[in-house]
Amino acid sequence: MSEHASAGGQPMIEIAGISKHFGQFRALNNVSLQVQRGEVMMIIGPSGSGKSTLLRCINHLEVPDSGRVAVDGTPVDNNERHINAVRAEVGMVFQRFELFPHLTVLDNICLAQQKVRKRSRQESQRVARELLEKVGIPEQAAKHPPQLSGGQQQRVAIARALAMQPKVMLFDEPTSALDPEMIKEVLDVMLDLAREGMTMVVVSHEMGFARNAAHKVVFMDQGTIVEQGAPDVVFTNPQHERTKLFLSRILH
Repeated sequence: MSEHASAGGQPMIEIAGISKHFGQFRALNNVSLQVQRGEVMMIIGPSGSGKSTLLRCINHLEVPDSGRVAVDGTPVDNNERHINAVRAEVGMVFQRFELFPHLTVLDNICLAQQKVRKRSRQESQRVARELLEKVGIPEQAAKHPPQLSGGQQQRVAIARALAMQPKVMLFDEPTSALDPEMIKEVLDVMLDLAREGMTMVVVSHEMGFARNAAHKVVFMDQGTIVEQGAPDVVFTNPQHERTKLFLSRILH
């Protein structure tokens, strides 16, 4: 167990017995999970195993049918005050960037700061430029997203999420839409965040990132958690046949 997981105190994310159906399809089946402060958790598993649904339940993009979720002690429920409080503390980076194509890179990063954090234009631009420096693309501030490569767009998306100064970052397959040569530049930014102690939950098949940054790997299949543990344990000595089969197909 990582030093983060063994530390005392309230978990940053607490998921207790959540289930979720889409019609007849059971996406999540009684899933419970805790993410400690400063912990990097990687969720892996085959397509349709419930990984993204689980991630989306953390910030109320999906609402579980049963069970409960809390972020830093705030329940994630239908209370609008709670939802707003949680979303202000949780940054999310999607597979497909979700940037506004008609706004410049700088304005994409400034918009939520001004609307939600009530920062002035000057202050939000200062934060945005600092973060573009952090993700390695300060020279792209005046461009529009369609003028950037996929890797650059994803780094803008990360900067936009960080501009809200979140306590938690969620990544939903952040490199799966990228060309292979662009993947490293995004993973490098994520590695830096992990080293700085950001609490992160990452859905991805980037096993190199898991080995370098994750404190815990969670393997999901058919809406349940099959196995979880430290990356070196799960990857080198998986306990379940289903985990072994999955890893044999993706670990080269």
